[in-house]
Amino acid sequence: MMTAKPVILAVCAAALVLSACGKPGERVRFNGNYYPADLKKVGDRRETFVVTVRDPGQGIEGAREAGRFEATRYCVETFGDSTVNWQPGYDPDANASVIDNGRLVLRGSCVLW
Repeated sequence: MMTAKPVILAVCAAALVLSACGKPGERVRFNGNYYPADLKKVGDRRETFVVTVRDPGQGIEGAREAGRFEATRYCVETFGDSTVNWQPGYDPDANASVIDNGRLVLRGSCVLW
């Protein structure tokens, strides 16, 4: 019986591979919209980060997915694991919607194994 973690990791890896195969300039879309997302590490700890997603007014669900995707990609590329621990109030899985200056803000950390 497969657990959720390997399945999620496989899906994220496939999404990364497929997104890398596109033509230069193609953008990953969520719910049909493009949401520019930026991820920055917090302090000296590479595993702790903040993601900001622009244009959440296009649809908050798509903005959450764009932020989750950016965080997952970062954790996989940096630490080899897709698991993210979201800070309370910033969890896209719990429908968190912290909007600051017109941007969705998500905070979390990659799980180190």
